[in-house]
Amino acid sequence: MRVLGIEGTAWAASAAVCVSDPTDGASAVDPDSVFIETDAYQPDSGGIHPREAAEHMSDAVPAVVETALEAADGPIDAVAFSRGPGLGPCLRTVGTAARALAGALDVPLVGVNHMVAHLEIGRQQSGFDSPVCLNASGANAHVLGYRNGRYRVLGETMDTGVGNALDKFTRHVGWSHPGGPKVEAAAKDGEYVDLPYVVKGMDFSFSGIMSAAKDAYKQGVPVEDVCFSLQENVFAMLTEVAERALSLTGSDELVLGGGVGQNDRLRAMLASMCDQRGADFYAPEPRFLRDNAGMIAVLGAEMARAGDTIGVEASAVDPNFRPDQVEVSWRSADESVARRRPGRDERQGAEATVEIGPERVTKRRLPKRYRHPDLDARLRRDRTVLEARLTSEARSHGVPTPVVYDVDPVEGTIVFERVGATDLRDDLTPDRVRAVARHLAAIHRAGFVHGDPTTRNVRVGRPTGGPDAGRTYLIDFGLGYYTDDVEDYAMDLHVFGQSLDGTADDAPTLRETFADAYAEAGDPDVLAQLAAIEGRGRYQ
Repeated sequence: MRVLGIEGTAWAASAAVCVSDPTDGASAVDPDSVFIETDAYQPDSGGIHPREAAEHMSDAVPAVVETALEAADGPIDAVAFSRGPGLGPCLRTVGTAARALAGALDVPLVGVNHMVAHLEIGRQQSGFDSPVCLNASGANAHVLGYRNGRYRVLGETMDTGVGNALDKFTRHVGWSHPGGPKVEAAAKDGEYVDLPYVVKGMDFSFSGIMSAAKDAYKQGVPVEDVCFSLQENVFAMLTEVAERALSLTGSDELVLGGGVGQNDRLRAMLASMCDQRGADFYAPEPRFLRDNAGMIAVLGAEMARAGDTIGVEASAVDPNFRPDQVEVSWRSADESVARRRPGRDERQGAEATVEIGPERVTKRRLPKRYRHPDLDARLRRDRTVLEARLTSEARSHGVPTPVVYDVDPVEGTIVFERVGATDLRDDLTPDRVRAVARHLAAIHRAGFVHGDPTTRNVRVGRPTGGPDAGRTYLIDFGLGYYTDDVEDYAMDLHVFGQSLDGTADDAPTLRETFADAYAEAGDPDVLAQLAAIEGRGRYQ
């Protein structure tokens, strides 16, 4: 099977041909056999201008397609194109070309989600079963896992994509597009300075750190130091949320996708994190990381084999096409990123190693090798102090939490009472989900957030028998903080909902149960803000 792929979501006018064995699976696609031809748009100044980019697509697509067809060495069996997300004018140009080619060649048309293609090219080449996938690209940043027939968003940016965030800083400095490689080059001569670090569960935000970076540059901090610190903080945030996703799902496989994944420092951080926790890490070769038609052709071949083609009348592009909107037809719905691990006396979470004794639990925040030592020491100290304080404060407001017996902020160690029989993730019920909603409403009324209320950060007692029978405990307040901002309270609900998506078989029903319970116990303005958060859709 020969599939022609056409990519044109923003800056790269690209065409590719992949040849695969239709009788075999994804392993039949040899990366070396994928031919890619790309003509990249380079703005004269500033960032990508949609009209200019679309004009570039119109001029460049015929030439790259012609080159790809010449290299095909045989008839084309299907035409695949990037249907979204991306810049509308660019997508429409590529969509028109793909429809015309499919009609002229009399072959099926395949509409590919650009972000899912980033994920699938790495998964297929890695040989992993169902990994956690981190996408770090220009307009996007998110962590996903496959479950119940779709890629589920476990965490994402709350404002702008990681590449665009770096571009905003470099435009402020006066450097040309793209900014990421220039930040990477300048950072080689830099030293660390403090900048904001924002992780909310498995979500993150770049707006604060970019504003602080611009201010630091204005105040005379050497640009090399700002670039170095931007990389250290931004990429540590991405690495941390990837580790949180591994911990939540129980997976020990991580795949990287997206153009920012070409950055050596980001790849090194992710590799170090996986090595420290005993997980496997894979990043495709650079030509499959940046926007390219090779990934479109490879996924297009998988979709075509599964009969997942599209009629011309239904092939309109979608600039906001989210990966969790894609019904994954080419994989078994029984596959899942979520794994069950046997109980042990010592567990490795995202942030710490937890030693479980008969009556006490000792949590140790060990140094993270991937983080800069100054940043790591600050986070370990601050999170240890906040976790101890907020765990006790939640308890004082009637929320079941473990008793704190001892705290050592310097060593990052806390000793707790042992509570519950298992994590909520392993024994989800509607009643327990309702209890979590009531607990979050209670701490929100008290003026603080949990920060990371996932199904792994809730402990549940046995249904009957024992002192904690039927109880639902909140644990791990390390990302919590005091606030009176309704946005922060809504983010707690958003994080819990995402964790249900990644670990529950009946997530939509449990989400509804959770929202109904919070509506009864909490502030309706928080639910309204939650709807606003979940409607933002950063894939633009």
